[in-house]
Amino acid sequence: MFGNASLKPNTASRQTGWRTSGLVRFFLFVALALILYASLLGKVVPQTYDIRPNTVSEKTIVAPWQIPNEIATEKAKEEAAARVQPVYRTVSVRNDQLVELLFDKLEMNNADQEMTVEIKANLYRNLFPSEYNDHVDRAVAQLSGKYNDNLLAEMKKQLQEQQYKMAEESFYKLPRLTKEDLAAMEPVTLEIVNKLMNDPITDAQNVRTRVTELVNSSNLAKNTSREMVQELARFAITPNKFLDAKATEEARVQARENTKPVLINKNDVLVNKGEVVTEEIYQRLDKLNLLKDETDYRHHAGLMLLVALLVLVLHQFVRQSKLPLQSNNIQLGMLMLIYVMALLGLRIVSLGQNLEYPFIGFLAPFALGSVLALILLDAQFAFITAVLFSLLAGIVFNLDAERVFDYRYMLVSLVVCFAAIFSVHKASQRTTILRAGIMISLLGCVAVLALSLLDSEWTLKQLSFAFAFSAAGGLVTAVLVIGLLPFFEMLFGILSPLKLVELSHPNLPLLRKLLTEAPGTYHHSVMVGNLAEAAAESVGANGLLCRVGAYYHDVGKTKRPVYFIENQMQMDNPHDQIEPDLSKAIITAHPRDGVEMLSEQKIPKPIRDIAEQHHGTTLLKYFYYKAVKQAEEKGLEPPTEEEYRYPGPKAQSKEAAIVGIADCVEAAVRSLRHPTIEQIDSMVHKIIKDRLDDGQFNECDLTIRELDTIAKALKETLMGIFHARIEYPQELSTKSKEEGKA
Repeated sequence: MFGNASLKPNTASRQTGWRTSGLVRFFLFVALALILYASLLGKVVPQTYDIRPNTVSEKTIVAPWQIPNEIATEKAKEEAAARVQPVYRTVSVRNDQLVELLFDKLEMNNADQEMTVEIKANLYRNLFPSEYNDHVDRAVAQLSGKYNDNLLAEMKKQLQEQQYKMAEESFYKLPRLTKEDLAAMEPVTLEIVNKLMNDPITDAQNVRTRVTELVNSSNLAKNTSREMVQELARFAITPNKFLDAKATEEARVQARENTKPVLINKNDVLVNKGEVVTEEIYQRLDKLNLLKDETDYRHHAGLMLLVALLVLVLHQFVRQSKLPLQSNNIQLGMLMLIYVMALLGLRIVSLGQNLEYPFIGFLAPFALGSVLALILLDAQFAFITAVLFSLLAGIVFNLDAERVFDYRYMLVSLVVCFAAIFSVHKASQRTTILRAGIMISLLGCVAVLALSLLDSEWTLKQLSFAFAFSAAGGLVTAVLVIGLLPFFEMLFGILSPLKLVELSHPNLPLLRKLLTEAPGTYHHSVMVGNLAEAAAESVGANGLLCRVGAYYHDVGKTKRPVYFIENQMQMDNPHDQIEPDLSKAIITAHPRDGVEMLSEQKIPKPIRDIAEQHHGTTLLKYFYYKAVKQAEEKGLEPPTEEEYRYPGPKAQSKEAAIVGIADCVEAAVRSLRHPTIEQIDSMVHKIIKDRLDDGQFNECDLTIRELDTIAKALKETLMGIFHARIEYPQELSTKSKEEGKA
């Protein structure tokens, strides 16, 4: 209805100072770039030194961050391994079986009368070693599978090396032993062998020295029998405790693994001024990338390009934004401050990060910047903030000098930022932020769990710490957002949705005063709020600001409530008794009075602006025409229209203009007894057209296309409000016919 052209704002009325200066905007972006560069410099490009081995250091050099001291750690591991005692296994060799076998052979061969003593001596000289070796082989075979091959090999080796060599004369004495001698000797020999073999034996020779004592305490009477029992027992006694090389090595490996790394803590002195730089110190400095080389300049250039890219992306988002941020340097400065404070939060937490507790980084308020940007600006800047700070988190919390980003912190940061944005979106209460903090904690823990499943090197202790820090990080974020919001609202005059909801509470002093002293105006303001919110949302303006601004827009009427028609219930209109000039002064004073009352209560400026600008410089037609008529009757010069206009200013924002339209429309429609759809439609468009022709929208950003949309939204809302009272054309036609018949 109003066409498709756009209204040209009056550029003369726009602020042209530093608040909209392109140069100031440029310096704000440069300042942000410098802050980012300085914050990341120590993480990406550590300070380096021109040092050579075996020279005297001219400076005291400290570690820029915590790293393992690999040389000292390796030394500590070797010392721990060296302290591990050899592992021995006690094995049952069953030497009693060897004793029984030898006595059986002696009994059988000694009973053979055809063999001479010489033959028997030669036989025993070969028989004993052979039976011993066979016994060793059988013992090893029986234990195969129960013990490792290294242990069995060591066992066989020790048994063979510690085999007892019988005296040569014994081979001539053994054939002379009778069956009775052997029968008496065997139990004594078995008892001695079993008794001595009950204890772990590594050196059989030491144990064999005890055989003589045990034989002397036996009941054997013959000297030859005693002497041969000693020889046979010594021959049957073997080692039964053997070194397990494999278990020993495993224990040493475990000791190495259990050795905590020796750390070079942040700010630990690596080399003092005047100290000779040894090869070990030089290697340590090289490991920390503290030696100056040609890569330093590349690192600086890379960081500069990275920061430039991040700031350029942010600049493009600001440039294409439809928010006041695009041209308002105050709001841009607020965004920069949000980024600085969020970055400061990351850096503070990173101070407590070390290799022993690397996951303390999950305590950082990753989503702080995103939530503040969402509440104070919009979702577009919340999402770009989430991406930017995820990249920054990957750099800030990276402890590996071999890489620039730690993907774990990037992932967790991105997850919690998105969780915060979706949880806080359209928040109307501060408890919503606390609930968002809980959601951040939960999804942060889920992200940590995913990382732990992907990385099998995480220990249970590390996972527990990661969960605890991640859960606490969500709550820290919520507390910081709640604490910082009032600061930003006060410093930059920003009305967040949370603040607007608080200001709409009917128990606040001004709204309570409006309700009790001017109930008609209060009801009118509520109706205007409904209309203005619907109209604002239809064109992408701030609907909540329009609603709350409408609640306060006529608060100045409480100074003289009876002079406004909505409060004149069952009483005469006092304007009938006074001059139109005085009526004009009373009516036009209420925007100014409202601004004063709002200022006293420290109501934010955007709401004060709506109260001051909602009438713009419109003409009080009723009192103007009344004054003209009186002047003509008295033969005086009629007043000019300028004398009967509101003092203004005209609406400077879409919200102020929309509240002004809704205010006029609500009052006009309320004056109709039985409004029809056609009447509402005609009245809405007439009011908007009159204001458009009067130039009331020249200083705001409303386009004619948007005015069409606003008119449609107002019409639909009014139809909903006055639905029960609207008479539709068909009903009116039917009613007229019935009245005609009557």
